[in-house]
Amino acid sequence: MAHKMTIIATTAMGVEAVAADELRKLGYREISVENGKITFSGDPIDICRANLWLRTADRVRLKVGEFKAVTFDSLFEQTKALPWPDLLPRNAAFPVAGKSHKSGLHSVPDCQAIVKKAIVSSMKKRYRQEWFPEDGPIFNVQVALNKDIATLSIDTSGAGLHKRGYRRLHNRAPLKETLASTMIYLSRWSPDRPFVDPFCGSGTLPIEAAMIGQNIAPGFNRSFISEDWPIFTGGEWRRAREEAENMADYDQALNILSSDIDHKMVELSEHNAREAGLSGAITFKQMQVADFATKEGFGCMIGNPPYGERMGERRSIEQICRDLGRLFKENKSWSFYFISSFQEFESYFGRRASKKRKLYNGRIRADFYQYFGKKFDS
Repeated sequence: MAHKMTIIATTAMGVEAVAADELRKLGYREISVENGKITFSGDPIDICRANLWLRTADRVRLKVGEFKAVTFDSLFEQTKALPWPDLLPRNAAFPVAGKSHKSGLHSVPDCQAIVKKAIVSSMKKRYRQEWFPEDGPIFNVQVALNKDIATLSIDTSGAGLHKRGYRRLHNRAPLKETLASTMIYLSRWSPDRPFVDPFCGSGTLPIEAAMIGQNIAPGFNRSFISEDWPIFTGGEWRRAREEAENMADYDQALNILSSDIDHKMVELSEHNAREAGLSGAITFKQMQVADFATKEGFGCMIGNPPYGERMGERRSIEQICRDLGRLFKENKSWSFYFISSFQEFESYFGRRASKKRKLYNGRIRADFYQYFGKKFDS
């Protein structure tokens, strides 16, 4: 397909601007940002690049069409008119998922069935056959209705983009890799500065930081559902992976400390860093946050402090917040960034955050507290 494709990168709420900035840094210019998604245009290889490089997006979808649909007939006819046979081979498996928000066509199962029927009808015309075995590559089709506008798209990622492939083992409440990257982006940390995560858990924050610091594509060590699609017969995936390999800077020196009070978490972090090929780039230490001390200037502390409702847990969380506040006072050139759903974080920390931002870890709403140290002078 020679003409440009419309590509959608979906994100968690509140992350759209960060993902749009990532796309601009990757060289995309015509970007439109809406709730939970960023739309841009590109060639097939741009689908590969977006999947390999986007650190904060959830998944990459190929938009097939968009139109107003207030009746099932209209949904059927307009779906059928879209160029499905240009994308789907005759043996394609194409399950249809759906969602509907503030739309007249609110029965999702009916919308899914109609879209499926319309795609089959379009395929019959092109391939001149009555029945499709659906035993080939998978194309997960989605019909999303929002205020009577139907958007038809196909998922190109497969597993969500947060699944980087290095974290086969994790603690009970892991920070999503995409959220960890969002936090690092918002901190404006750069690889020439020290980076400390004092609550490392599975090691997600330090590993994501090391990947950012060495410009390693987050999707480099995983596969994607669209790799065997016919639109990628020109070696686009291979080329995009070669580009990523050439752009990585494995020699970039990093000063990243990953610590936790629990030695099991430190071991878990070390294991996951080894899986990511980054154990040499990160220092691991068993330590409680109150014992942190440094002579380094202009560092960045980023973390996901523990949070629990039980009384004993609450007391220890209050103490952790006090310790963090004291460390901030003692290290005036450092900037501190913490994500927490503990509503009284600022009062126990001892000062209002320089900036506060709402983020979601899965479905849990949390605040990202940002405390800026003295301006980092590069």
